[in-house]
Amino acid sequence: MKFFFTIILFICFFNSSSVSYAKNFLVGEEVSDYFNYNKHIKIKLSPGKWHVIRKAIEGVPKQQIVGIGKVKNNEIQEVIEVYEGKLAGYYVKYVDPIIIEMVFKNQYDGCYERAEYYLLELYRKGSTFNCMIVRHTDMTKLLNYPDDPEDRGIASAYNFWINSKSLTYPKIMLESYHTYFSRMVGGRWYQIVRFINPELINAPKSNFFTEETSEYHKHNISQFPDHSETMNRWISNSSKFHKEFETMTSAKNRHKLSLDKYILDSKTEVKSEDPIIDQLNKLNDLFKSGALTKEEFEKAKKKILN
Repeated sequence: MKFFFTIILFICFFNSSSVSYAKNFLVGEEVSDYFNYNKHIKIKLSPGKWHVIRKAIEGVPKQQIVGIGKVKNNEIQEVIEVYEGKLAGYYVKYVDPIIIEMVFKNQYDGCYERAEYYLLELYRKGSTFNCMIVRHTDMTKLLNYPDDPEDRGIASAYNFWINSKSLTYPKIMLESYHTYFSRMVGGRWYQIVRFINPELINAPKSNFFTEETSEYHKHNISQFPDHSETMNRWISNSSKFHKEFETMTSAKNRHKLSLDKYILDSKTEVKSEDPIIDQLNKLNDLFKSGALTKEEFEKAKKKILN
């Protein structure tokens, strides 16, 4: 999804006016612990230094985008971007069709099945929609030659940050996209997109780095079981986040997605960096399932520890 490139959306039916948001973010500002975007959207951040890297505002309808990123050893590790559209009270018969056109009929991206999406979960009724997309992303393509030509200008904001800091970035990152809009909860449209370096969840090494050839592509992943495990952990993480997102946006219960089936237990979701612990956990699971006798379990455990 257009994480870096969520566009300020609307044809202005009015002249621009000043905008008031809960917090006046400044590009370059440091953020830590929580990304307190406003009183509704509060995102817990992973440890480390985060900085505001993109900000865009439009006056009418009131819209704001803020993007933050985390860097370690001069390489981008994570990026989060939040879009908020304050659309209550605006011309519904004009605005809502534009939103639907953008979300469901955009030829380059949207909340509908596409070959490059690994998972799409969607609720839609009338102008209400709740959508989660999980996928991998070819970062070289996204930053330098995105599918939508109009995105190239917006990519320049991120390329400026990357180039001015002499940063590198993973060729493939994992992405999750979360959006909810309903006139029943005040007419605010929120989108959150997250990117993560797969190494942060102990992914195996990748050897293919284009969108179509990546080990994470849904048509390739069955050939790469370790990458499949990584994607399942990311889907679990994304599902947990989306449930929090639904709470933050006050989504109606009938609008919520059924995501529990994707959520792994914490031990499985966060793969240990210690291979011995990983082996012992797998061994313990086999013993509990009855696949190993106690004698076989003790013998295998002793072999691992020695």
